[in-house]
Amino acid sequence: MPALITVAKNCPNFTRFRLCILDATKADPVTMEPLDEGFGAIVQSCKGLRRLSLTGLLTDRVFLYIGMYAEQLEMLSIAFAGNSDKGMLYVLNGCKKLRKLEIRDCPFGNAALLRDVGKYETMRSLWMSSCEVTLGGCKELAKKMPRLNVEIINENDQMMIFPDDDRQKVEKMYLYRTLVGPRKDAPDFVWTL
Repeated sequence: MPALITVAKNCPNFTRFRLCILDATKADPVTMEPLDEGFGAIVQSCKGLRRLSLTGLLTDRVFLYIGMYAEQLEMLSIAFAGNSDKGMLYVLNGCKKLRKLEIRDCPFGNAALLRDVGKYETMRSLWMSSCEVTLGGCKELAKKMPRLNVEIINENDQMMIFPDDDRQKVEKMYLYRTLVGPRKDAPDFVWTL
């Protein structure tokens, strides 16, 4: 964390920042705390930050910082982070210029996905994989936002999609704006809602 704070102080002109910690369960070795304050310093100091990719031991606090300070952020890719749906909501409510959001292995579920669905019309895409989103949540989103394509992707032959089991978690969900409706060229493992 002290290293990230030093980078933030000395490199305020970053427009892109990517740091992926291989072991996302380990705290900062110096402070023994999550890396929230370090990444918070990056988004607070780098006012022109447009792209941010990160993993590591991170709580909802890092999402609060991103929502508060990353005013120019257009793309966020995050994995193995957060504690609850609040984290995703902080980002969606705070990052007004956000166009692309990629989330992997985070605890975000239907509450975060469905809270402010109007935000998705200003975005280009939302990708969620290995999160807590269910088939029922995806169906509800598709119903509320018919101009958006909601796709469930199941490349793993072991996982079957049962259209009647709305409680079933989806492995991958891809949401994007469209003017022409659902695509006709989707492979068999993509289910368009």
